Amino acid sequence: MDIKKDILWRVYVCYLGMILLGVFVIGRAFYIQTAEGKFWRGMGDSLHLKYLPINAARGTIFSEDGSILSTSVPVFDIYIDFGAEGLREKGGKRFKENVDSLSISLHNLFQDKTTEAYKSELEMAYQNKARFYLLKRKISFDDLKTMREFPLVRLGRNKSGFIFDIRDKRINPYVLLANRTIGLSRKDSSKNVGLERTYDSLLRGTSGQRLMRYAAGAYMPVEGAEVDPINGKDVVTTLDTYIQDVTEEELMRMMVDNNSTHGTAIVMETSTGKIKAIANLGKQPDGSYLEDLNYGIAKATEPGSIFKLVTLLSLLEDKYININTKVDCEGGSKYFHGLRIKDSHLGTHVVDVKDAFSRSSNVAFAKLADQYYGAEPMKWWSHLDHFRLNKMTGVEIVASSGKPTIKSPKNKSWGKTTIPFMAHGYEELVTPLHMLMLYNAVANNGKMMKPYLVAAIREHGNDIQTIAPQVLVEQIASKETIDQAKLCLRAVVDSAHGTGHKVLFDSAYSISGKTGTAVTAINNSGYNKGNKIYQASFIGYFPSENPKYSIAVVIQNSRESKKIYGADVSGDVFKKISDRIYKRFLNKPNTNNPIDMDSSIHQYYGMKSDFHSIFSKMNISYTDSNFTGLWSGASFSNNTAAISAPVQPSASANVVPDLKGMGLKDAIYLLENKGLTTLVTGKGKVVSQSPIAGSIFQKGQKIILMLN
Repeated sequence: MDIKKDILWRVYVCYLGMILLGVFVIGRAFYIQTAEGKFWRGMGDSLHLKYLPINAARGTIFSEDGSILSTSVPVFDIYIDFGAEGLREKGGKRFKENVDSLSISLHNLFQDKTTEAYKSELEMAYQNKARFYLLKRKISFDDLKTMREFPLVRLGRNKSGFIFDIRDKRINPYVLLANRTIGLSRKDSSKNVGLERTYDSLLRGTSGQRLMRYAAGAYMPVEGAEVDPINGKDVVTTLDTYIQDVTEEELMRMMVDNNSTHGTAIVMETSTGKIKAIANLGKQPDGSYLEDLNYGIAKATEPGSIFKLVTLLSLLEDKYININTKVDCEGGSKYFHGLRIKDSHLGTHVVDVKDAFSRSSNVAFAKLADQYYGAEPMKWWSHLDHFRLNKMTGVEIVASSGKPTIKSPKNKSWGKTTIPFMAHGYEELVTPLHMLMLYNAVANNGKMMKPYLVAAIREHGNDIQTIAPQVLVEQIASKETIDQAKLCLRAVVDSAHGTGHKVLFDSAYSISGKTGTAVTAINNSGYNKGNKIYQASFIGYFPSENPKYSIAVVIQNSRESKKIYGADVSGDVFKKISDRIYKRFLNKPNTNNPIDMDSSIHQYYGMKSDFHSIFSKMNISYTDSNFTGLWSGASFSNNTAAISAPVQPSASANVVPDLKGMGLKDAIYLLENKGLTTLVTGKGKVVSQSPIAGSIFQKGQKIILMLN
């Protein structure tokens, strides 16, 4: 019995001890939560610190004439720390006194929620003590400046809890212009395309670091604990915005009118290899045309008759023929080892090589190549290798394809018909840029230049690296060969029988080049009647006597296309582009006559500090009557300038400003920060705009600027 009492006594003691321990634990937890909670929460937050990256401002991509092709504008994400001491002190007096007026201000600025909705949202976040509450994303700099004057916000970060997180938004002011070449900059840089991808490491800069504290489910920046990023460098391209605009416009015109599938046009500076323009357009399912692929660089196709220049140069250089050598075209049809090759126009018999080239006789060049290289195929292949047709072009664009396919006699697919078919542009795959390099080399007296798109790397406005022209092949052929080839290329346009004569002959300057009309199969299903379409090409240079520019135009027609031949399609585009380039850059007016001082008044608009710098640098006398504000108007006449306060309706956030006289950079800066998107045509300063100044706009609305 005593043993039982002893056991029960021990059990009661243990039970009582467990109750006391439980009461103690609960009491201690309550004490820590209420009396020491602030201390321990702060301690916990301090143990959740980590450095997170701060992205550097991405560099700008410029054209060689100074226009912005791709740039970054700042946008801001707005957060609120409802746990900020200054916001919660004295029972949240500061928050409660300002929440009504703050809600009204937010409603008036953004127009996306009612005043009551903003107030309810802010009060709920305050009650929950949200530490890094996201209020708005991607607001403009103008909106940020307006917000800084709002009730509560103007008290500063510590008292208001407002945190402004800056980041960049990438824009292309010219939208479609050279879009595939300039490329896209994405969050995942491995998915970038164009120059944005090739020069990503330079444009991206070096990220900084910011100390962040994890609190209430979010990371908050620790003020004063930052390592500043190093901004990206700028890239100056070889592109000219005028030539690019002209090239894209004329390519688009032909493709829309002729219902073509896709096409490319490339303009190259003859002496340097600089690519001054490259346009690439592909037809979309809805019938529109976009820069969906870099067809000039990334797509290798069978070139057709433009490849006859390769055959001509090879035969001339080996001295098997000269341009006066007679060749029998056999009526325009001949079988080669069982396969028929025919000309597009039948009936031609004995002509000289120059005439055969200008008429684009397939039979003539297949026959000559088979005669002289059929037994020596490696000799034929060595010329193709020397012309670099089996190598990548070396242009800076990172392309997913574009690798040429030039057969070698060692290939299993090589046969007796290979050389005759290669001689007139089949059984090989090359890009338009490969062929343009060769034609440009002929125009450049035999010197083959490397095509390139980037002229300089710039930092803080100064060039830190300049890319010079590079010679790939010092002499692709002898002077005698080049001179004879030039005569043949000239005859394509000048000769009455030339395939380019009808379209290209009536120019104020001379053009040399070669047409091409290659048969291509639909969906790789053979060349049966009704299943084939045509690729139209024209590659050439101008002026013939002293070439300044070489141009390649290659367009894939569709079954609905009304025009199919190289001259009618691509030759027409070539001429429209060359006419406008010649008029703008090569047909210079006579400057021997004295020029009177310009007495007309020119109006400009821009940043006041810029006007001061420009007028001082150019020693232009000026008066300044604008004593406040960043923006100014300026008038210029008889070498005298006047700066004045602009008449600007920009005080209202949703009113379109007057942009006439502004440069593109200033106009883009002002519009993007107001939440407008821009479409630009021309170059220079703004001469007209739509919508007009003073109009009411909505966020995201498009405004069209005409520059001249």
